[in-house]
Amino acid sequence: MFLKKSLLFSILILVLGQSYAQISDFESINFTRADNRAVLHEGRSLENLPVLAHDLTFNLDTEVEKFRAIYRWVCHNISGDIRQNNITSRKREKYRNDSIAYLKWNAEYKRIAFKTLLRRKKTMCTGYAYLIKELCFLANIEAVIVDGYGRTVASNVEALDMTNHSWNAVKLNDKWYLCDATWSSGYMVNDALFINDYNAGYFLAEPKLFAKNHYPIQKKWLLNAILSASEFVESPLIYGATFEHQIIPVSPTRLTTNTGTDTEVHFSFKTLEQVDGESIQLIQSSGSREKAFKIEGFKNENGTVRFTTKFRHKGTYDVHLKIGSDVVASYTIRVDKV
Repeated sequence: MFLKKSLLFSILILVLGQSYAQISDFESINFTRADNRAVLHEGRSLENLPVLAHDLTFNLDTEVEKFRAIYRWVCHNISGDIRQNNITSRKREKYRNDSIAYLKWNAEYKRIAFKTLLRRKKTMCTGYAYLIKELCFLANIEAVIVDGYGRTVASNVEALDMTNHSWNAVKLNDKWYLCDATWSSGYMVNDALFINDYNAGYFLAEPKLFAKNHYPIQKKWLLNAILSASEFVESPLIYGATFEHQIIPVSPTRLTTNTGTDTEVHFSFKTLEQVDGESIQLIQSSGSREKAFKIEGFKNENGTVRFTTKFRHKGTYDVHLKIGSDVVASYTIRVDKV
């Protein structure tokens, strides 16, 4: 399943460094050679996967470099298949109350999907995960496909619906990492157009952050994230720009917050990069129009940004946290009179 993009929303969540991001396990690695190797073999066919795996990884020094070359090549050379994605979405809706029937249909449809992948280099999430796994196997890297629930603005927002997404776990230096080539590769617009837009944020993402919009059927693939299904669907919505700005929202902890008029609501997030306080906004949007809420008590201490705002009138507010022009988190604030 692919994420969708509107004027306000991007795709993924973020990767932090040092304390939070597993990519920091490889701070000493320069990925330039691996990235260049992927670029060098751009456009290669999938007719001979062993040769492709060899050419992508030959003479790279470390497992993580080899995996980086594979991952980047897949994300840049495989496109999302709109037709397959729409067919799968319709079937998922049809079999919403009959998971056994859906799984049976899905198992049969995978054969068609894999043929399309190999011939046309178009696929959906299962195909991306399958290709990552196969190329890793051929490069002597252990990787598995992880099935579960992907959370977007349209899926698994208030409850876990049927499973709708697949991604990978990969073992590097005897440690498991998580990644999602589908959501790294691009996004769909209105179920009609796939946009290739590489986002490296899901390359070896930190498990606790990855779990913000990935919930596996097998809980072991949460790795060190401790998260219940209810916590998963109660969390704020997070987007691709969150990766770009390298932040992780901390509070409110839930998508929906109940409060009273003229009562302080506390917002906070962690950041690795210096953030200009003037670039931070809380807004309510209606079409192309935006209304900004007043931010008070702004503090930026040791990489944690904190501030409050008050809602003067009773009502339900869809509130978006912005940095510059980018939405990085969304909340619903329900305000009653005190």
